Amino acid sequence: MARKSKGCNPSILEQSARRSTKERLNQFWKVFEKEDEVLVVINADPDALACALAVKRLLRYRTKTVAIAHPNEIRRLNNVAMVERLKIPLERLKNVKVSKYSKLVLIDSQPSHLPPFEKLPFNVIIDHHPIAGNWEADYIDIRPEYGACSTMMVEYLRAASMKPSVILATALFYAIKVDTQDFEKKGGLADGISFRYLFNIANRNLVRKFELTELRRSELKYFSEALAALKYSKRRYYTHVGRVRSPDVLVIIADFLNHVGEIDWVFVSGIHGDKLVVIFRCDGYRKSAGKLATRIFGSIGSAGGHKDSARAEVPLKNLDIDDKDFNTLTLKRLTMRHM
Repeated sequence: MARKSKGCNPSILEQSARRSTKERLNQFWKVFEKEDEVLVVINADPDALACALAVKRLLRYRTKTVAIAHPNEIRRLNNVAMVERLKIPLERLKNVKVSKYSKLVLIDSQPSHLPPFEKLPFNVIIDHHPIAGNWEADYIDIRPEYGACSTMMVEYLRAASMKPSVILATALFYAIKVDTQDFEKKGGLADGISFRYLFNIANRNLVRKFELTELRRSELKYFSEALAALKYSKRRYYTHVGRVRSPDVLVIIADFLNHVGEIDWVFVSGIHGDKLVVIFRCDGYRKSAGKLATRIFGSIGSAGGHKDSARAEVPLKNLDIDDKDFNTLTLKRLTMRHM
């Protein structure tokens, strides 16, 4: 079990803030011994993957082995491309004999974030999310003011005078882009400094490939179906794609149609499982996609979002029309009642 603290331990943030990066690095290194077999546990996403690679680099020659394990299935194609192209060595946590390892590291997460983490006695916890739960470890570094945990790892590497390889720099660079959302919604000075440091080391063409890898070849047919069903009216696009393998493809189609200059609204729908999924896009200027989604579908399903983007998911049983009869005109009629 993860070691519980006696209280909420608010001093963790205060202690972390007072330490210099060199002090953090040395305290981190002190946890490990030469014969240690280390397991780095992550909830696999770009930031966590990059951080795990950085931990491997920091512990090279300082421990016997370092392995990376994750409990979640990696499904997003961007993340699959990152793992495959950077050849990141990973194991599923359920297949790992944890007792084999003498030290456990949790990075870009906390024990309370996932049930599999709560059962493990971590020696090191490094994260950038707000403190959640009561627990202890030999070394803790949590900095919620950072946009990405990878930013913290860049600081560790620089304090250790370790220039990252192209592979590691590419992973960290991409992770900071993803977690700060290209610095549009979060990120601070520290993130900007680390990002700039990595700029000339990372393979930015490869990063672009990760960002663009969103579709399987088998999903290209949905674009054909969406364009064939596309209806235009009063600067709005409507299209119903039919049954889809994943709702993610509806998001990609909606974003693609939203690039058309003279379009103010985009509505893309499809059937996934037992639900109708509708994706909303607009410019967010004097209009709110989130509010519109709620007005249309809030009473019969889950709906909401931001000013420029929203999503609704409605159980098919809640619709007055059979899913086989739902089409682009149905979507248009539902929408126009509330415009």
